[in-house]
Amino acid sequence: MTKWIIALLGFWFFRLPGAIIGFLVGSFVDNVNSSNRGGMGGVLRDIAQQKVSPADFELNLLSLCSIVIKADGTVSQRELDYVRQYFLSTYGKEKANAIFRTFNDVIKNREVSAQRICQYLNQRTRYEVRLQLLHFLFGIAQADGSISAPEINKIGEIATYLRVNARDFESIKAMFVKSVDNAYKILEIEKTASDEAVKRAYRTMAKKYHPDRVITENEAIKKGAEEKFKQVQKAYEEIQKQRGIG
Repeated sequence: MTKWIIALLGFWFFRLPGAIIGFLVGSFVDNVNSSNRGGMGGVLRDIAQQKVSPADFELNLLSLCSIVIKADGTVSQRELDYVRQYFLSTYGKEKANAIFRTFNDVIKNREVSAQRICQYLNQRTRYEVRLQLLHFLFGIAQADGSISAPEINKIGEIATYLRVNARDFESIKAMFVKSVDNAYKILEIEKTASDEAVKRAYRTMAKKYHPDRVITENEAIKKGAEEKFKQVQKAYEEIQKQRGIG
């Protein structure tokens, strides 16, 4: 309603240009007033909610960890130990113990929605951070010595919810699930690619997965980025050796 009143006033004083400007200003005012019935405070809350705090990120990360650990119907102690050790090395004993108490509660007592968590993270994290989340989840699945089909399927489902494209998912998967032509899969190219295409792919992937592009306060994700970057370098070196590329 406000937009029409201001548009009429604008037309009265400044004719057609005033009406257009008045309509736009009035539309903004209407949106502000309808935002959670909280006026400008509601708008500011909406903006603030686009960022995720370290504590919220950790909780959502732990929830995704619990989903992967329970994917094959059993809770592996080695996978639990992997998560615990990761947080111990990242945060120190006191904070890690507090985080792990929350994790145990999530594992034992809560049904967690992967889709809901991923929707939350999609709005608040960069694509590069979400790639490192998948890397971390694959690391957990591998902690007991092998990655089961249900675990791969569950991480693939999470990747879809995180809007990670299929080539990026297959690249990360190839770092953990060994198969023929793994090095090429990591660089997201075919084995028939030319030497020049291999070099271009390496430059692209090295830039894409460089730790400096992963902007996050979470040390676990930063370490995952460093490991992933090393895997890209290793894949390129393997192809260089096979082909004799200088």
